[in-house]
Amino acid sequence: MMGEKTFTFPQMDYVRPDFEKIGEKAEELTSRVRKAESYEEVRSCLMEMEEFSKHMGTAATIVSIRHTLNTRDEFYEKEDAYLKGKMPEVMPGLLALKESFMESKFRAEIEKEFGNQMFVSIELDKKIFCEENIPLMQKESLLTSEYEKIMASAEIPFMGEKRNLYGLQKFFEHEDRQVRASAYKEYSAFYHSHEERLEEIWDELISVRTQMAKNLGYENFIPVGYMQQSRTDYGQKEVEEFRRQVREYAVPLCSKLYEMQRERLGVDTLMAYDEKRVFPDGNAVPAGDEDFMISQAQKMYHDISPETGEFIDFMIGHELMDLKNRPGKASTGYMTILADYQAPFVFACLNHTIFDMQVLTHELGHAFAGYMAMREQPLSGYYFSTMDIAEIHSMGMEQFAYKYAEMFFEDQADKYRFAHLQEALMLVPFGTAVDEFQHICYENPQLTPKERTLEWKKLEEVYMPWRRYDADDFFDRGGFWYHKLHIYLYPFYYINYVLTTMGAMELAAKNINDHEKTWEDYMKLCKCGGSMSYLETLKHAGLSVPFEEGSVRRAVEYIEGVLSATKM
Repeated sequence: MMGEKTFTFPQMDYVRPDFEKIGEKAEELTSRVRKAESYEEVRSCLMEMEEFSKHMGTAATIVSIRHTLNTRDEFYEKEDAYLKGKMPEVMPGLLALKESFMESKFRAEIEKEFGNQMFVSIELDKKIFCEENIPLMQKESLLTSEYEKIMASAEIPFMGEKRNLYGLQKFFEHEDRQVRASAYKEYSAFYHSHEERLEEIWDELISVRTQMAKNLGYENFIPVGYMQQSRTDYGQKEVEEFRRQVREYAVPLCSKLYEMQRERLGVDTLMAYDEKRVFPDGNAVPAGDEDFMISQAQKMYHDISPETGEFIDFMIGHELMDLKNRPGKASTGYMTILADYQAPFVFACLNHTIFDMQVLTHELGHAFAGYMAMREQPLSGYYFSTMDIAEIHSMGMEQFAYKYAEMFFEDQADKYRFAHLQEALMLVPFGTAVDEFQHICYENPQLTPKERTLEWKKLEEVYMPWRRYDADDFFDRGGFWYHKLHIYLYPFYYINYVLTTMGAMELAAKNINDHEKTWEDYMKLCKCGGSMSYLETLKHAGLSVPFEEGSVRRAVEYIEGVLSATKM
């Protein structure tokens, strides 16, 4: 690890990777592995691959972060595009190197020391890559970058200031219903104003990804998307069964809760712009600004455990969080890792709503898991767990933080807990609709843009039957899906939030009865990183499989019980 005691993110040097040398190094190592006469020789090559892979990944991550921090910075915009264009070109050489480890006569020794998941991942890499797809991967990258730039370009005049998308969303909770309606109308208008190009980008992405799948021998992109998500021990059938459970158990409770909210607010019809206004006298608001929230988070993490205390000091001391909203900053939130420094990085746009607390628990939950995995796992490929596990880290941390809500919200803490838990449930139908929408689009690539938007409208009627847009033409005909960047950027990712809600609720229920054992299981989850498959990791952490009958019902019953016991 590079200079742990001295580095900060703003001071990190960026040196463009030499892709020609990387290719030459991969070729040299491949030859050495194939000629190796001892396990020690093969292991040495594996460690050398680890070293240059981490250097290359760290450089690309620094560029990506700095590009999202300021999408108007021409240097990092161009550098990000350059790296995304060059990465696919070195993939054949890297894949050949990885295959040499698979074919080595010392494979059994590699598995004994590092586990089988390394080879499972290599097998996936082989299945989802062919050289014919390199130009398509480069085009895909350009399209997703364009979508991100459009989102970051928002400068919407509202209430005397120019607001970006996160800044505007703050007013969805405003006490004045007309202000909420106006903010929602402006939000819709932004997407409507870019509708034509957003349609084209989505259409081109579907075309590109479909052709990539056909080049790999698949009828459509869906199996490739599943493999990109590292799904090796479940597939479409299990996800379809899960969606049925969501329709059966989660949708009715959400409808019931929104009806109760309508009555609390005293409105004839609950409109989409009312959904974030949970209480008539106002939602919970953080008791201080961004610096206050971070200082309170530091105290909270020190109290949770010695490991989380060490982690938050590391994040703050090395300036590994950028949380303040500002013009030109990408409208997103994420955690990533800088492997050379064994350091997570958290990016978000706080807006002085309960969303801020979610960032300080959700994204930092991801970061804590990465921090622990980087200190426990011997291979950088194990630093990240599979994506369907990763969201349990984040949503689980949100639940562990409930007991500390007073530190952030003072006498409004119960309001925060109620609204946050209700929001966790409301995500389930929406996230399931996002997943089914992507299946429809990739199963039917011949659909026109307007036909796809109509399909979203139909899904809203199934999964969000309470949703009313108050004569907003764009959203009324199905335009709401445009705002969900995961649809564009991360195919089939979004269902992970929904699947892991089940795991997070299971952790929350267990935590009530036995905090010590629950925290022990959570630490197991974080430390194992990506060294196991999805189902193996769930078993390792003592968690249930969400596809099994009854999983959604149990989670919904837990949420309903807690909300019913909280008098609001």
